[in-house]
Amino acid sequence: MAELIKKEGNQVEFKVEVPANEVNSAFDAVWKSLAQQVRVPGFRPGKAPRRVIEKRVGEGYAESEVQNRLVNTYFSQAMRELELSLVDAQIDPAEVKSGETFTFTVKGDLYPEVTLGDWSSLSLSAAAPEITDEVLDRTLADMQERAATFEQVERPIEATDQVTVEEEGEEGSYPIYMDMAGEHIQQALMGKNVGDEVEISVPAEEGEDATPVKVKVLGIKSKSLPELNDEFAGTMQFENVDALRSTLREELERRAQSEGEGARREEFLNALIEGMTVDIPQSLIQRRQDDLMNEIKSDLSRQGVRWSEYESFMQEQGKLDEFMQELGKNAEQRVKRDLALGKLAEDLKVEVTDQEFSQNLVAMAQMNGIAPQDMQSQLGMDGLNAFYADVLRSKALNQALTQLSGEGDGQNATEASDASQSEDAQPAEEAQSQDVAASDETKTEE
Repeated sequence: MAELIKKEGNQVEFKVEVPANEVNSAFDAVWKSLAQQVRVPGFRPGKAPRRVIEKRVGEGYAESEVQNRLVNTYFSQAMRELELSLVDAQIDPAEVKSGETFTFTVKGDLYPEVTLGDWSSLSLSAAAPEITDEVLDRTLADMQERAATFEQVERPIEATDQVTVEEEGEEGSYPIYMDMAGEHIQQALMGKNVGDEVEISVPAEEGEDATPVKVKVLGIKSKSLPELNDEFAGTMQFENVDALRSTLREELERRAQSEGEGARREEFLNALIEGMTVDIPQSLIQRRQDDLMNEIKSDLSRQGVRWSEYESFMQEQGKLDEFMQELGKNAEQRVKRDLALGKLAEDLKVEVTDQEFSQNLVAMAQMNGIAPQDMQSQLGMDGLNAFYADVLRSKALNQALTQLSGEGDGQNATEASDASQSEDAQPAEEAQSQDVAASDETKTEE
């Protein structure tokens, strides 16, 4: 039986009382389990006396196990009985004794009550960027740049050359692309020849003195861009340059549309949060910050970097405090988004069907290159619940945006459809255009 002791704002305290007969049942179950698990010389499994088993496992072990079982069972029952949803809980159990009532008290922070502003009349201004001829030409020019070739020359350095230099006091050499280099580098190297030693003045950061860098010019290569013609289009697996331009424009427009939709989502979310009334408990933000920190540590670990090393590096650079502040802001913003979208889903009475959930889970598994069953195992029960909440919030967001645009009730606007659109197999030419439309400015040397 659960009894509410105090409820003030987001803080709550309640007491749970477990009947003596339930305590006895828990003791019987624990002793039975221990009798089967603990091997005692001279006794068959399950036949050793309790006093002998207690000596093997230690005094108080059985009581601790009973206490944990009872708390785990009756805590969740009390939450349902009192209709509470806790962010964080501090549980204080009393001593447990066979044949006696067991009690424990709980103090914690409730998930806050959220009130959303009137978003139904919002007018969103975000729109897809226009794909003009200028945008298309600039993208084609980027493609030519990535297909550039370089040839060794014997002349002074010019504005578009690739220059190989060796830095004084350092081993090895590296290339400098003049048309991408900073103005101070261009000014220092322009007109120089192979063998020249050049001092480059590095711009000083705030509060620091400028430190010149001495380099020696080892080689000069002239850049040659391919002509934008049918031959160039053929290297991209297109029939001619017109087909390249047409497919590229379609891909740019598709990406622009996606960008516009993303901008509308952000605009709506920001407006939703701005109009939201909520008193967020610090424990909720701290828990999200801890989750983010664990993600960062896992990412670093996959790269072979220990968090302690990264932390020490940031400390040396004087950036650790800034990093932690940004982490806290990020955590708070994510909590606000989750609360706003959760309330939105509640207000819109959004539900996720089993089919929708399965579609999203399959899409997520495909994105990670694993089987859906393996994805389920990796997530575990807590992870699946969190994933369900994400799908629900995303569906609510899509439904609200659809409602604002006057396209219907949006009941079928699910994250699964978004994921499938972005992950669908593309025709050969369209798939190729995704590569050629990328904004990567990396130069290749042939």
